[in-house]
Amino acid sequence: MRRKVATRWLAGGATAVAGAVVALALQVPNASAATNLSLGAGADGSSKASGTSYGNVIDGNPSTYWSPSGSTGTVSVKWGSATTVSSAAIVQASGGGSISGWQLKNHDTGSVLASGSSAPSTINFSSTSLKKISFVITSASGTPRIAEFETYSSGGSTPTTSPTSGPTSSPTANPTSNPGAPTGAWPSSAGSVSISGTVSVSGTFDGGMKTYCCIGDGGQGESQDPMFKIANGGTLQNVILGSPAGDGVHCEGTCTLRNVWWNDIGEDAATFKQTNGGTSYIVGGGARNGSDKTFQHNGNGTVNISGFYLKGSGKLYRGCGNCSTSHTRHVRIDNVLVDDIDMLAGINSNWNDTATITRVVVIGSATICGKYKGVPKGSEPSYLGEGWNDANCKVNRSDVTFR
Repeated sequence: MRRKVATRWLAGGATAVAGAVVALALQVPNASAATNLSLGAGADGSSKASGTSYGNVIDGNPSTYWSPSGSTGTVSVKWGSATTVSSAAIVQASGGGSISGWQLKNHDTGSVLASGSSAPSTINFSSTSLKKISFVITSASGTPRIAEFETYSSGGSTPTTSPTSGPTSSPTANPTSNPGAPTGAWPSSAGSVSISGTVSVSGTFDGGMKTYCCIGDGGQGESQDPMFKIANGGTLQNVILGSPAGDGVHCEGTCTLRNVWWNDIGEDAATFKQTNGGTSYIVGGGARNGSDKTFQHNGNGTVNISGFYLKGSGKLYRGCGNCSTSHTRHVRIDNVLVDDIDMLAGINSNWNDTATITRVVVIGSATICGKYKGVPKGSEPSYLGEGWNDANCKVNRSDVTFR
């Protein structure tokens, strides 16, 4: 039986709870770091292929898309008043042409915010106030398909209180939304913070690259409490989870985990419970010493993993195959390095799950995209085999390098 604990209100809208839970509640602006500003905005562009729509890039549905009438074209997101934007995510639908050149433009001024020579995923740029932002495809093979043009503001704020030793008011390490290729190097800890129960976070929690430790027993028991519980739209960044780390991180809705490192995965590194059909992001960071799943996807929508390093685990990602609710789930994995794992992504093909996988380096051997038959709660899903370049496993052999 859990004992009752006393709470008290602190300055800045935070609540401190002794014992089982430490809550860090923030007054979050309407446009927080994890809020997709494109939802509810308008859209237009230079041209559109038959059967496609500009509005498909802002509907939150990765199954619909916009295509230009040829291999190049522009699609834009627009607002009625000036909106501050600092990053964008371009989600491509399968079956389209490959983008080989692009620009992200401030349509108001014509200035180029970012550009690239290969298909983009998450794009980071200087925070800019604008009414219209444009994604310009300057070259491509075939006709690209853009499912979502997500936009984000820096937003949020940093808590002024903490369980024992407060997080810094600004990041000590400032990872971008578009991390470089993972190298396998592990970060140095900036200090230790001792916690005795779950840290609940709304808004943005920056740990200043300190090691937070420890709860749980380090085993595979699924009844363990998480070290961090992230509210819908929240961000956890610049944190090292010590060992044992209980059940890791729980995202109650969509969330962003930026530059988060797990010294020992324990049960799961993170569990995604979102039911709003949105996208959660793991940007940079790494994990090691696991025996089963690293990222567990219990809700719906999409989990996007980029710039991540995994050493010694069962799976990088698993869509739940026997949860109480059977969702269709999607995962996008790009620019990751894995070493000594069994499987990169496990999905349930009978529920129309998809795994879109690009730029993966595997040290050793691993199943890249494993397909399962999802079943009702209480049963065990059956393994159907590995998929390549099909309706569920959107990955070519050229996307994966084995070392």
